[in-house]
Amino acid sequence: MNTLRNTVSLIGNLGADPAITQFGDNNSLARFSVATHESYKDKKGEWVNNTTWHNVVAWGKNAELCNKLLKKGTEIALEGKLVNDSFETKEGEKRYKTEISMREFMVLDRDKKQEK
Repeated sequence: MNTLRNTVSLIGNLGADPAITQFGDNNSLARFSVATHESYKDKKGEWVNNTTWHNVVAWGKNAELCNKLLKKGTEIALEGKLVNDSFETKEGEKRYKTEISMREFMVLDRDKKQEK
């Protein structure tokens, strides 16, 4: 049951190509955003489309795979954990951010990309 404690699973599309940062010879970091979409009917019976953006980070081999396989618009399924952090701006304001630290991912639209 411990593996269920801080787990996030998403299916969505990349908003931009992953930004890759290299740390020394052996470590990489990929940062990108994923948009998830949901549709529902409101009280008037009209369809409402809602898009939510999620910030994702991937480390090591996952970051290298992201760099190789993911581009803007790619549909992926990912699994990871929520990471909360706080920082201070140059003006001294305290800010908070929540990211998904990705453990695994799968490209869902690979065949569509190969057809083009």
